[in-house]
Amino acid sequence: MTLESLSLSLAVEPVPVPRAVPPRVDGLRDLVGLSRAAIADALVEAGLAEPKPARMRARQIWGWIYNRGVTDFAAMTDLGRPLREALAQRFVVGRPEVVQALVSSDGTRKWLLRSGGVEYEAVFIPDADRGTLCVSSQVGCTLNCRFCHTGTMKLVRNLTAAEIVGQVLLARDALGEWPQSAQPTFEGTRQSEGRLLTNIVMMGMGEPLYNFEQVRDALRIVMDAEGLALSRRRITLSTSGVVPMMARAGEEIGVNLAVSLHAVTKAVRDEIVPLNRKWGIPELLEACQRYPGANNARRITFEYVMLDGVNDSDADARELVRLIKAYRLPAKVNLIPFNPWPGSPYACSPDARIQRFSDIVFAAGISAPVRTPRGRDIMAACGQLKSASEKLSRAELDRRAAEKEAAW
Repeated sequence: MTLESLSLSLAVEPVPVPRAVPPRVDGLRDLVGLSRAAIADALVEAGLAEPKPARMRARQIWGWIYNRGVTDFAAMTDLGRPLREALAQRFVVGRPEVVQALVSSDGTRKWLLRSGGVEYEAVFIPDADRGTLCVSSQVGCTLNCRFCHTGTMKLVRNLTAAEIVGQVLLARDALGEWPQSAQPTFEGTRQSEGRLLTNIVMMGMGEPLYNFEQVRDALRIVMDAEGLALSRRRITLSTSGVVPMMARAGEEIGVNLAVSLHAVTKAVRDEIVPLNRKWGIPELLEACQRYPGANNARRITFEYVMLDGVNDSDADARELVRLIKAYRLPAKVNLIPFNPWPGSPYACSPDARIQRFSDIVFAAGISAPVRTPRGRDIMAACGQLKSASEKLSRAELDRRAAEKEAAW
């Protein structure tokens, strides 16, 4: 197998996750990410309750974790003191470690997080009528989309359901959104007037459908009426087009679907989204037709990054319209100005070209708003996420290569 064919294979097929999640140094088991039934089972296994009372205790613990944001068992006051002390000896209600917290000039926040020996990023984007948390599902990615900074990072491992839910809990901590009078936040101590985190998008690092079970289990907790209680209509899962998993995602998770389309011809999409060489545009759009729950009230979003001279012509816009109508898709288009990153091979389309593209699609009766870039100054915008440790290691490799070249 040539190096080129190996690279292509890795780009379009799920690969074994190279690193397992190491056990906690303290030997405690994290209850975050477990279902109520799994928490009850854990209590029984630990000898802390019989099966029937364990279900009741699990429901109480669940409420403290996801309704109140409590991380200290001592604060779970409707549990007896001996049980609270026993829980603290065996379990933990975890949070990812905040390695770095950045705030953009436009109010966007980015957290570099660490857990289980790896680093990943989450981004909160505040708007006038909503607050959206962009959540990562993997550390790195195998898809190698050429316009995406994360795509230049090797896959380290999948994130667990606990690490995925932990990003949401961490954001609520930081925003002071738990219903208690004085929740600590990273900016001080305050209680928010209302819920700031209203939406979640699975658009951070990684391909969610290559980590399906963990993403599914995490989102079920987020949507649980007795948990974080976020409506499935306020959650969007983005995929680059893992066609065999799309119907299953609709059936088992049922959230809004966003598809990273980015091109309307095989040649261009093969170049910028290598997954297209495995499942092409026809197969992808047919999977969109079959996505459970898609209708005019819950349209599929096609994400389309605007790359100067690559995919932004009038002809491209008209072909996009033709494809959506040919497949009779209830769809809207999200035009994304390309967000540059060091070493990226592309430039963003000029504003006038993006507007022209939008106008053509709108004129055909399909919504095609232009997304306002957010968080560019802290590398938090779409396509810019990458763990700091990876950035540093690449920078060090570049420095050493330069030194070697200079020596020659």
